[in-house]
Amino acid sequence: MGQATQVIFESHVELDDGLTSDARIVRSRGSDISITISIYRDLVEIESDWRAFEKRADCTAFQSFEWLSVWQRQIGSRSGVMPAVVAGRDSAGALLFLLPLAIEPRGWLRQLRWLGSDLCDYNAPLLCPGFAELVDAARFVSLWRDVVARLGIDPDLRCDLISLEKMPEAVGAQPNPFLQLGARLHPNGAYAVQLGDNWETFYNAKRSSDTRRRDRNKRKKLAGFGEVRFVNPDTAEIGPTLDMLFEQKAQAFAHMGVANIFAKPGYREFFREVATDPRTRHLVHVSRLDTGDTFAAINLGLIFRDRYYHVLASYDGGEVSKFGPGAAHLHDLLRHAIERKCSVFDFTIGDERYKRDWSDIQLKLFDHAAAVTPRGWPVVVGSRALGALKRCIKQTPAIWKAYSAARAFIGSLRKR
Repeated sequence: MGQATQVIFESHVELDDGLTSDARIVRSRGSDISITISIYRDLVEIESDWRAFEKRADCTAFQSFEWLSVWQRQIGSRSGVMPAVVAGRDSAGALLFLLPLAIEPRGWLRQLRWLGSDLCDYNAPLLCPGFAELVDAARFVSLWRDVVARLGIDPDLRCDLISLEKMPEAVGAQPNPFLQLGARLHPNGAYAVQLGDNWETFYNAKRSSDTRRRDRNKRKKLAGFGEVRFVNPDTAEIGPTLDMLFEQKAQAFAHMGVANIFAKPGYREFFREVATDPRTRHLVHVSRLDTGDTFAAINLGLIFRDRYYHVLASYDGGEVSKFGPGAAHLHDLLRHAIERKCSVFDFTIGDERYKRDWSDIQLKLFDHAAAVTPRGWPVVVGSRALGALKRCIKQTPAIWKAYSAARAFIGSLRKR
C-alpha cells in the first residue's frame, strides 16, 4: 500500500438524516478512502445484504443471519434488546464489514454487546477478504470511535458501557481488528481439530491401540441395551429429540450446580426454530446415538462452509452412562463430519479435557470492556476483576477441581 494509506480517519462525524429512523449514516473520511457507515435497528432492512455478504466474508457460523435473526426474534426481543448492526461500505457501495451489535439492558444500565452474545461461542465482525490490508489498526480504532459516537447521538442506541466478549484472535485468515481496542483473555479457551479424508486413518492417528480397544469394548457393552445406531432424525423427530436434549442437559446442570439456561425465556424456542425452520435447517445438524429405545446421547451442531461446530451435547444419565455414550456419539460425529467433507471439527468454547485430547488447534478468545459514561465505570472495573478471577480459577486445574466440587455440593443441597 502507498504512503497515503497511513493517514488516520478524521474524527469528525457526518450524519445523513435523509434515512429512516432505523438506518442512519456516518461517513468517516481519510485522504484516500471513504467508508460509509449505516446503523440498522431492524434486521429485515439489512437481511439481503447480510445474506449475500456472509457467503464471501470471513466470519463464523455464529455471525450468520439465520442464527442471529432467530436469536433476536425468540430471545432478544423478549428481553428488550435493540439491534445496532453496523454496515461499512466503500465508495462504490460494496460491503467492507458488518458488526452485528446490540444494545442490551443491564439493570439500570445499557450496554453495547454483540448481538446474541450469550449463545454465540465466537463473537466477531464479518470482514470482506483483504479487510486487514484495506483498514489498518490505527484506522480501525478511529473508525470504531466514529461508530460509538454515532450510537451516542441516537437516544435509542446510547449506552453506558461496552462489553464485547468471546472474540477470537483471528476472523478467518485475518487478525481480528477488535483486539486493537484493548482486550483481555477470556476465562475459557476453545479447541478444534483438523480432519482428514478418512475416518479410520484419522481415528488411528488420534487414538492409541489400547484406547481403541477400550472404545470397542464400551460400544459392545452399550449394545447390551439394544442396537446402537447413529441417527439423523427427520423434521418430525427433531422436536422430541431436542426435548430429551433439554431434559438431559437440565439434569447435568443440576448435578454440576449451575443454572439451567433452558429455563430462560425463549431459549428452548430458539433451538427448536433453528433446528426445524426450512430456512435454517442447512445450518443445523441434530443427531442421536440410540441404544435400543434409549436416546443415549444427543447433539446439536452447526455446519458452516467446511467447519463442523460442536455446540450442544448431552447423554442419558442412567445405566448406559457407565459405558461412555457421549464418547461413542462423538466418534460418530467426527466420522459424519469427515463424510460431509468438513476439514475442521470445532469443539467451540470450553476447556474440557476431551476437547484437548482430540484437538491440534487451540483458539484464544478475548474480551473488551470500556465505559462510555461515568455510570459504566464501576461495572467495567468489576467485570475486569471478575474475568481475571474466573480465568485464574478455570486455568488452574487444582483450583478448578475444588471449585467444581464445591459448586456441585451446593447444587445438591439446593436440589434437596
